[in-house]
Amino acid sequence: MKRVLFVCIGNSCRSQMAEAFARHLGAGIWEVESAGLMPAGIIAPPVREVMAEKRIDLGDQFPKPLTWMRRQAFDLVVNMAGCPLPWEWPCPVLKWTVDDPIGQSGKVYRRVRDEIEGLVRGLLDEIRGASGA
Repeated sequence: MKRVLFVCIGNSCRSQMAEAFARHLGAGIWEVESAGLMPAGIIAPPVREVMAEKRIDLGDQFPKPLTWMRRQAFDLVVNMAGCPLPWEWPCPVLKWTVDDPIGQSGKVYRRVRDEIEGLVRGLLDEIRGASGA
């Protein structure tokens, strides 16, 4: 099973959405985590709201620092932070340019959510294709 890490700045919005979509859509295909360069104290409440609209509960997900993930073995890191990661990874790093919705309207959160869903679906299709699943 592939191990994928989604990274953004606060691990409060984008990477949490990506982790939740990845868990929901790719159970049994990959193991996923998320982390932030400067993790927030909580997941932004609008994130939970817009994900619930897709019938996805973030459950006990919470913001985590990237340093917690550094020693784990990942097959792919997806960087949504909009800046370089602070160290080299021994696996491919994929860059996704996704707006940070923090402090924006619900409409922006929904747009970002839908964009991330599409990106996660595309990545899942690539991984399935590569593994023959």
